[in-house]
Amino acid sequence: MPIKGLIFDLDGVLVDTVPAHFAAWKRMFEEYGYEFGRAEYRRLVDGRPRYDGARAVMTRHSENEVRTAADKKNDYYVEMIERGEFRVFDAAVHLVRQCQSEGYGLAAASSSANVRAVLEKAGLLDAFPVVIGGDDVENGKPNPDIFLTAASGLGLNVDECIVIEDSSSGVEAAKNGGFYCVGLLHEDHESELTAADCVISSLAEVDIEQIDESKSELPV
Repeated sequence: MPIKGLIFDLDGVLVDTVPAHFAAWKRMFEEYGYEFGRAEYRRLVDGRPRYDGARAVMTRHSENEVRTAADKKNDYYVEMIERGEFRVFDAAVHLVRQCQSEGYGLAAASSSANVRAVLEKAGLLDAFPVVIGGDDVENGKPNPDIFLTAASGLGLNVDECIVIEDSSSGVEAAKNGGFYCVGLLHEDHESELTAADCVISSLAEVDIEQIDESKSELPV
């Protein structure tokens, strides 16, 4: 079926909040005695809901301590976002506004519970009639719930949507839900997002007509 909707991940796709997330995680984990670097960020917390990420690292602490620590990380992150310590990708703004003007259904689906606040701060909230945060679904990525909920909110079938993701857990979630997935591979990524149906290095490369043709060639 032709593409009628695009579902965007937030962090690393629409906006560059990764430095803020990393700094907040690192600050919190080190307060609890854990070493935390870029490798741990990508392997254990990137793309995952907050509590799952904290739980993956804090193996020496109780569940209550993990949840308290994860909330502390979120407080650090929100402080940075409120100070505007993130960047909006120009290519993302162009693609979103173009798709909005052409009548595509647009959804933002992020493991972050702060997705609405970030979109508003970025000046993009009006473009997304459907916004799903990590607190809106029971199961986080790589479970597909967040993308299935987004598609349902748009009133579209899975095969009428594409998902744009930059994390391996997000790509896995999209494929687990049966979506065509565009993987956005940044220069500093160690993974190759090989599970994605196609891989790009910038949202400027998104060609919906070409993706439609590619989708039609996939086995049913």
